[in-house]
Amino acid sequence: MGRLAAASLAGTAVEFYDFFVYGTAAALVLGPLFFPTFSPAAGTLAAFGTFAIGFLSRPLGSILFGHIGDRYGRRPVMFASLALTGCATVAVGCVPSYATLGIAAPVLLLVLRFLQGLGLGGEWGGAVLLTAEHAPERRRGLWASFPQIGPSVGFLLANGVMLALSAGLSDAQFREWGWRVPFWAAGLLAAGGLLLRTSLAETPQFRKLAETGTRAGAPLKEVAREHWRLVLLTAGALAVGYAVFYAVSTWALAYGTERLGVSRTVMLVCVMAAVAVKGVATPFAAMLGDRYGRRPLCLAGCAGCALWMFPMVALLHTAQPLLMFVGFTGALLSFITMFAVVAAYLPELYEPRVRCTGAAVGYNLAGVLGGALTPIVATTMAGGPGAPWGVAAYLSGIALVSLACFALLPETLPGPAADPVNESAAESAAV
Repeated sequence: MGRLAAASLAGTAVEFYDFFVYGTAAALVLGPLFFPTFSPAAGTLAAFGTFAIGFLSRPLGSILFGHIGDRYGRRPVMFASLALTGCATVAVGCVPSYATLGIAAPVLLLVLRFLQGLGLGGEWGGAVLLTAEHAPERRRGLWASFPQIGPSVGFLLANGVMLALSAGLSDAQFREWGWRVPFWAAGLLAAGGLLLRTSLAETPQFRKLAETGTRAGAPLKEVAREHWRLVLLTAGALAVGYAVFYAVSTWALAYGTERLGVSRTVMLVCVMAAVAVKGVATPFAAMLGDRYGRRPLCLAGCAGCALWMFPMVALLHTAQPLLMFVGFTGALLSFITMFAVVAAYLPELYEPRVRCTGAAVGYNLAGVLGGALTPIVATTMAGGPGAPWGVAAYLSGIALVSLACFALLPETLPGPAADPVNESAAESAAV
């Protein structure tokens, strides 16, 4: 289990490094480099638009790789998704700016961002199922939480590199070539992740499906026909996590530097420190989920998000580093209270034959609902004078919707992953 957890964590860390480094670049430099004919605010919105493309392609990636995972095994998904995302990220660092290629430059950026999202859409399902389906029943939440630590590690890597470059280079050097270095580094990280995954074994549950000939012939069709209510509920339930995380890690970064005049370095440090606290808290929240249940932790996290968004915005608007850190930390601790347990929760909601497709589609569809539009909507709503209370209201509203969706989902503890919740019971709870 230790080797499996380490390989899953390393892979998700690399994948999310690739994904997050783009978000940081979109907040800091992509607007003027690839959309120079726009005003500064419009350029930032356009850069966030390319950022959103990655979320739109993630459900497509979950469909593609979910089919592979349910038909051919969880293990192939972990290799193919990591290789695709790594190659696309390296290529982003090689795209010339608008001054060199003209309109072709942002078009290439969109295509590569689409491929990034496609790979990431498959990564989560493969990594989570590999640990969840190997884990002992009473510690499934803890072991499955290790892939959920990967996003924190990836974010810290991505922004640590960005922070070092922005601190060590002049603004002109950073805009000219410095921002590209983190994208090039993705190639080395992806190679290391692939090497770490070479010795992983297929999960016992998939081997049983293969041996008994009970694999799904068309996983997506089966999920769409028999589990569509569950997919929509899980997508709505998880939307707040994406919205809160990207409000902190992407929108707040741009808002602090552009509107509040806080230095890029200070904003990065505040956000990174909060993400580090989130990463440390992840396994502890998962252990609570193993003890008290998945659903209570998810409901508590949603309630925390709904209550904390207005204080977070107020603390951000002070432009004081310590206060901003407190605001970000409160939001991310509420977020991880939910997301630490969903790696065990979502697979337990689906039967093994369609688990890779169902869990991954629900998880990544939530990214579209909560993550794709949040930086754009928040940037638009924060355009007026004074504190951006509209952003707080928007995030709190999403939290309440997610709270309602979690309230309609059933509890899965202590049922083993091999004996999933009966779908009719889940649908009855939804009704």
